Amino acid sequence: MSANDDIDDIDGSAAPLIEHLAELRTRLIRSVLALLVTISVFFIPIQGDFIAEHVMNFLLKPVVDTLRSMGDDNPALQFTSPQEYLFTLFRVAMVGGFALAFPVIGFQMWRFVAPGLYRNEKNAFLPFMIASPVMFFIGASFAQFVVTPLAMSFLLGFADASSMVTNLLSTTTGGMIEAARESSGPTITFFGKVNESLDISLKFIMAFGLCFQLPVLLTLMGKAGLVSAEGLGNVRKYAMVAILVLAALVTPPDVITQLILFVVVYGLYEISIQLVKRVERKREAKLRAEGYYDDDEDDLGDEFEDKDTLK
Repeated sequence: MSANDDIDDIDGSAAPLIEHLAELRTRLIRSVLALLVTISVFFIPIQGDFIAEHVMNFLLKPVVDTLRSMGDDNPALQFTSPQEYLFTLFRVAMVGGFALAFPVIGFQMWRFVAPGLYRNEKNAFLPFMIASPVMFFIGASFAQFVVTPLAMSFLLGFADASSMVTNLLSTTTGGMIEAARESSGPTITFFGKVNESLDISLKFIMAFGLCFQLPVLLTLMGKAGLVSAEGLGNVRKYAMVAILVLAALVTPPDVITQLILFVVVYGLYEISIQLVKRVERKREAKLRAEGYYDDDEDDLGDEFEDKDTLK
């Protein structure tokens, strides 16, 4: 092949590359515009407050409910810098805006990737594009309504526990402990910051939303032939250790919360094994239907293996 042929090949491939880059730019611009629109939606006022404020109050509800259960009839959260509250609203709007814009962003990604896929690859990939946000929403809901209230009760419960111990000791010692505390110890009160309390809720939502992607990820890998049900079953004990470490990292040092996360994620792991088994059965049935498997040859081969074993 001459140098002129190489130049012709480069010139011939330049146009498709430029077309792909132009297509990618178009898809990215549409995704960014959709994200900007959905972020702006959160700054529409409803009943005197922005939508972002209503969403923030919903996310902070576990903290507020925990403070009420501890005897604070009018719980208050504070911000300590002039820009903190506005930046917190922007953060809520960005997270919520991305959640609302994800169908558009996912569709743009799909339209960019789909032309390079075969029909069977499209049919295999499209259900996972739908299942992924659904599983994330289930995980985020589980975090908001189950995990975060338990975590807040544990983290904020130390104040109540300390007060109960102090009252008990002061009662049994004639008030000497309480007098010593009033004379030398500071009064410890929780002044919650808006952004820090919101940060805990968002971390739980992201952590559990991503953990609930496990069946989607493993099933997709099973379809691609990267993992097998037998292989996942063989590394089950290592998966249990990894899940325990994950539970210790993403949850507070509360045994109940860690146990809940472990049970949920390990249950998802077992569900993933069954889903991969189903994928393998469908693949085998398809190969048999296309003639790649011959039951007679398999039986004959097994027969020869049995004879060799007997010899």
